[in-house]
Amino acid sequence: MKIKFILYSTLFTGLLLTGTSCSKSFLEVSPKGEVLESNYYQTPGQVFSAMVAVYNCTEAEAGYGINWYSNKLGPLNSAADECWAGGGSSTDMMFYQVWNNYTMTPANAVSSKFWAMDYAGINRANILIAKLANPVTNLSNADRDRYVAECKTLRAYFYFELVRLFKNIPLTTVPIATSDMYNIVQASPDSVYAQIERDLKAAIPVLPSTVATSEYGRLTKGSAMALLGKAILYENNTARMADAASWLNKVNTSGVYHLLTNYKDIFDPGNKFNAESIWEISHSGTAQSQWGPSDFRGNVYCIMIGPRSYSAVGTPDADHIYYSGWSFNPIIKAFATKIHNDPRYKYTVADLDSLVAIGQATYGSGLGYMNTGLFIQKYAPLLKWKAAIGADALNFPNDVIEIRLADTYLMEAEALVRGSGDLVRAKALLDAVRARVGLGSVPVTLDNIYNERMLELATEGHRWFDLVRTGKAASVLAFKGFVAGKNEILPIPLEELNNTKLVQNPNY
Repeated sequence: MKIKFILYSTLFTGLLLTGTSCSKSFLEVSPKGEVLESNYYQTPGQVFSAMVAVYNCTEAEAGYGINWYSNKLGPLNSAADECWAGGGSSTDMMFYQVWNNYTMTPANAVSSKFWAMDYAGINRANILIAKLANPVTNLSNADRDRYVAECKTLRAYFYFELVRLFKNIPLTTVPIATSDMYNIVQASPDSVYAQIERDLKAAIPVLPSTVATSEYGRLTKGSAMALLGKAILYENNTARMADAASWLNKVNTSGVYHLLTNYKDIFDPGNKFNAESIWEISHSGTAQSQWGPSDFRGNVYCIMIGPRSYSAVGTPDADHIYYSGWSFNPIIKAFATKIHNDPRYKYTVADLDSLVAIGQATYGSGLGYMNTGLFIQKYAPLLKWKAAIGADALNFPNDVIEIRLADTYLMEAEALVRGSGDLVRAKALLDAVRARVGLGSVPVTLDNIYNERMLELATEGHRWFDLVRTGKAASVLAFKGFVAGKNEILPIPLEELNNTKLVQNPNY
């Protein structure tokens, strides 16, 4: 483990001065010149900027530095049975393509993208936690404790991402000295999950239950409890399902959240941080981001999934007037058929061919690789949300809700069923998610819960993980080339193996 795991510690000082936090209302930090790391962390403002830099790694919207150009939704949707990779050709955004057809290798995989951003976040969190062990002039104990709790929650989040994606990963909770960078070894997955649990249990009592509007995007008690319940559930130890259900129940019964009446409102950029949102990764449409070697505050994924050479014809409603994009992640027709009769379909799928058929649109159907005529609606680049200033592609304001209440309802229901818990409550949770969109009750079985997750959470980045953890990936993803015993995890990036003690994952 060398370049990406350590380099981001070196870059940390410069990045934290230009990085912003999760949203416009969660203070954006303006550059004020470079400060050496050894002289930093001396004032409350510097500590706040450092904490913002940890949050910054949840966005993963970096530009030329690591050629990411979108959040994790793109590669995860490419990996599942929901979408093709798409784009302009079979080599466009290669890390989408190789996960789409399961030709990943240590040298060509998406691995390095996830690895880089998650370990950057971990290093930043470790550094700030270590620095906060020393007094900072005019920094209150309450602020200090909250920053540490946020860093521990974010560190748990990054490790949860890494252990699910790679399984066999290094685990460190202190800054890495240069002399040690080649000697890091991998920890057992159980050790990583145990650290995730320790961090979250330490953070939960300190984090606030709610935050002021000006702090939207900062973590809350509900965020950490939801992540803890989710992590225990995904660890897949049947004996711990009651623990998972208990933490998720604390979120679901907290009174802080409720299901929105209208499903479409969940994803509306005009309705950010709504009552269903538990953990929301925010993007700004007012940051005036431009192309260059920097991070972007807008949601680039929106433009990536838009139809190429699109033009509206006549006067379609504003929710179906798009900005031309790059045609990534066209929805697979077989998946669209699975969900077609569900009330959530029209808020999930943008059927461009149907708009063309009724004379309301034209688009370059022959320009998009693997085009199906079906695009993602939840994060679509609607013209009404295009920023007035800045590069068009880089300033869409659409947030990504990492965890929302319907998700925690279904996870608690699953944990209750798997742990032989209260099936009456499990059924009520499942029925509540269905009732919100006008569907009737169904038996509370695991198959029905998993089917509901597919319908409710489609294209939100959960499907691939669900298929893997439930053992369904090998059969469901066989048409894409998924190999059982190999593709449940990603390869360790090649550059992380050179001259280090890291060991490659099996069959790579």
